Amino acid sequence: MKPLVPVAPGTRVVLGISFFVLFVAVWAAATFGGFVSKTFLADPWTMLVSGHTLLTEMGFGWDILWTVWRVLGGFLIAAAIALPLGVAMGAYKPVEAFFEPFVSFARYLPASAFIPLLILWAGIGEAQKLAVIFIGSFFQLVLMIAVTVGNTRRDLVEAAYTLGVSDRGLIRRVLIPGAAPEIAETLRMVLGWAWTYVIVAELIGASTGIGHMITDSQALLATDQIIFGIIVIGLIGLVSDLLFKWANRRLFPWAQLGR
Repeated sequence: MKPLVPVAPGTRVVLGISFFVLFVAVWAAATFGGFVSKTFLADPWTMLVSGHTLLTEMGFGWDILWTVWRVLGGFLIAAAIALPLGVAMGAYKPVEAFFEPFVSFARYLPASAFIPLLILWAGIGEAQKLAVIFIGSFFQLVLMIAVTVGNTRRDLVEAAYTLGVSDRGLIRRVLIPGAAPEIAETLRMVLGWAWTYVIVAELIGASTGIGHMITDSQALLATDQIIFGIIVIGLIGLVSDLLFKWANRRLFPWAQLGR
């Protein structure tokens, strides 16, 4: 094992699965062995049984779909606006000077702090939940995309100008293709953050969603259902993360060179 030396794909899968196996083993030992009260931490088997009941008898599948819709909806709206604005800020320094102070200010504001205002403005329907996702994702995306585009190699820019490219052509043929792999990684990371915002949004004024189920389970001290909801979020996030990585490797194979 040496620093920065890549791991073979098969070894990576085995190591990744091994951690999950170890985690479940420690969890099972702590609960089945009586070291932790099941009132505070349900054992793995009880959690699985409760999860099956939620899915087959209590309509939890619809809650999952509603939460996925909220995450994707708010995130896609944020990405659709943040991408062109971030590229413009990275490419044109006057645009960056105009927007960057406010974006840097706004990205430190927790999305959950806006929930009381959003309830007043948009009620407790889907608009409020999408707005929480948008606020939590948009400002982070804009700044990270702007930094990525602004860090484009200067030798590529100078070579393009030497070959007679126009300003618009430079953005289309040099800046965006050069920054695209990192922008895709930024989208992948911020999508993960979006999941934390939707659960907060669903804790207040929601009648559907994973966060709503977790809140109801908390009132009943049903830690088995709470843990199942958390694990479902993690599994959905893991799948989306793997899909993003797969798509990035397919779309930007040159980004893997030298790694």
